[in-house]
Amino acid sequence: MTHADWEAVVVSWQRSMRSAGRADSTTRKRGWQVRRLAADVAPLGPFDVTHDDLVEWMAGKSWEASTRYPYRSAVRAFYRWAVEVGHIDESPAERLPRENLVVLSVPGAWEAPVRAWVRSMRVEGKPETTVNVRVQQLRRVAAGLSPLGPFDVTLDDLVEWMAGKSWLNETRRSHRSSLRSFYRWAVKAGHIDESPAEDLPKVRASSPRPHPAPEDAYRFAVLTAEPRERLMLRLAAEMGLRRGEVAKVHTRDLVQRDGGWSLIVHGKGNRDRVIPLPDGILSELRSLPPGYAFGSPAGGHLGAEYVGKLVAQLLPAGWAMHALRHRFATLAYSIDHDLAAVQELLGHSSPAITRRYVDVPDTDMRRLVDLVGKTNNQPTRATTGG
Repeated sequence: MTHADWEAVVVSWQRSMRSAGRADSTTRKRGWQVRRLAADVAPLGPFDVTHDDLVEWMAGKSWEASTRYPYRSAVRAFYRWAVEVGHIDESPAERLPRENLVVLSVPGAWEAPVRAWVRSMRVEGKPETTVNVRVQQLRRVAAGLSPLGPFDVTLDDLVEWMAGKSWLNETRRSHRSSLRSFYRWAVKAGHIDESPAEDLPKVRASSPRPHPAPEDAYRFAVLTAEPRERLMLRLAAEMGLRRGEVAKVHTRDLVQRDGGWSLIVHGKGNRDRVIPLPDGILSELRSLPPGYAFGSPAGGHLGAEYVGKLVAQLLPAGWAMHALRHRFATLAYSIDHDLAAVQELLGHSSPAITRRYVDVPDTDMRRLVDLVGKTNNQPTRATTGG
């Protein structure tokens, strides 16, 4: 399709927006935003564009969040309209990442390989959050090792660079993982024969440091919250949902299973899980109109960051929404100490991760020590010879 084809479709969409009562300023602005997409993806036509094309387009823009969000919203609205009027069967923009899109800022020799690595991670289905973390970490490495190119780097270069960082162990482990991932990709892609990161020294895992939100803080937040924010609080604290999972809750995800109601939770990495619903939360969800529980005025659902911000405002200073997930893990584990069940409920890939969420109270440890002490102090019956 030609530029004229884009223009005809965009004009038709703008007429539809005006007929629906959209303000002229909104109609003009959204039309301009989609025309910018058209110019950047040429010679692709509007209905030749794929999800990956859109992700790559947005990832290449060094926009602030305040700019990125309106563009994402306009593109999603355009393709939703295209589905409604029958131009296409499915919108390529429906699952566009909402936040933290990768913005590359690496020395020139690194840029093309890093972009190819990003594409590879997305093909593998890595969560966008993982892609962003890994790219930002590699960006730090590239800046620190410049002017060396990515395929000139040796094991000694990596060891020396990492040794100069006063990081916590978890930060060090994460950077090591990103480096190993990048260079394993480089070997598979034929850029190098051997990974310089493969023999990076192992980093010992830190001891678990759970931080469940205090009970009094949670109770006070529930009492003072508006209904929408109260439901956000409860989903995190009483069901263990992440902020991104809370944001995506939809009434269609309520399902009957094993004699009760459950919620399909859309987790990290497009991994869904099903969690039984407590009666109180079920009642609140069933009272909502069809659609997202936390819908956005721009369409779709609220962003994970915004949900986290709303909840954090209800908690004492220094406590984030994720602490409510730690609260759930700690309370769930305390009931019958079934770590595997808690792991499933939280959607973790391993019990070791779940253990980092569980705070074992001093009273539990004291009780165990006391029981062992009492067992060892039991008098033994003397035996006498006949």
